[in-house]
Amino acid sequence: MLYRAEGIVIRSMDYGEGNKIITLCTKESGKVGVLVRGAKKVKSRHAALTQLFTYGEYVFFRNGTGLGNLNAGEIMESHHRLREDLVKAAYASYACELLDRVLQDEETGAFWFHQLKACMEALQEDKDPQIIINLYEMKILQAAGYGPELDVCISCNQTRKDEDMLVSPRLGGVLCRYCKHLDPPAMSVTPRTLKLLRLFGRLDLRRLGNVDVKDETKAELKTVMRALMDMQLGLRLKSQNFLDQMDKYNI
Repeated sequence: MLYRAEGIVIRSMDYGEGNKIITLCTKESGKVGVLVRGAKKVKSRHAALTQLFTYGEYVFFRNGTGLGNLNAGEIMESHHRLREDLVKAAYASYACELLDRVLQDEETGAFWFHQLKACMEALQEDKDPQIIINLYEMKILQAAGYGPELDVCISCNQTRKDEDMLVSPRLGGVLCRYCKHLDPPAMSVTPRTLKLLRLFGRLDLRRLGNVDVKDETKAELKTVMRALMDMQLGLRLKSQNFLDQMDKYNI
């Protein structure tokens, strides 16, 4: 059967002597694997369609739920600026690998596609990459069913002052100081960081404007989101290790 789908390349790997297999996050069919024959050859007309981060329209033959075979394609946005910038490429790679690991094959829903597309566009527009990725991570957590409870204490269900709230990555939400004994390692956060986390919970990435966040707040935000991601999803990503190395050497 012939399929036509808008998709973003989230993974690209060599296959055999001259071919590539790409994984697309598509708007219509979720995550799809497609074989691109001859993509490694110098004169291949499909080579550009296999590059990571490429957004395009892909036409492929597919029987059942197996691997598709590319027939034709058209690039709608190459996102070459992401591949040419080390920092942007690192964050974009993390966004793609994270989605690849969380999104199951054939899991439909345009939400994943739209959030990834918005993430790529925001990175290319020179918005703060850490803020973009932290917001993207929040959307991933929510879509996967692990969105944190940030408005009321996850234990006693009471609304407290922000100054009396901590974040419990293990319990998946905020914990008031009266319930801290349930999770002693719960993290103290400033009211400013807690407000940003709530904003991330409500905001769609497609509506992200230019956000100016103080360095100390960004550092706290990054620590909290990393803890939530590690505890709730427990993924070990190569791209995350590279981002950690970038931080270590202040790249």
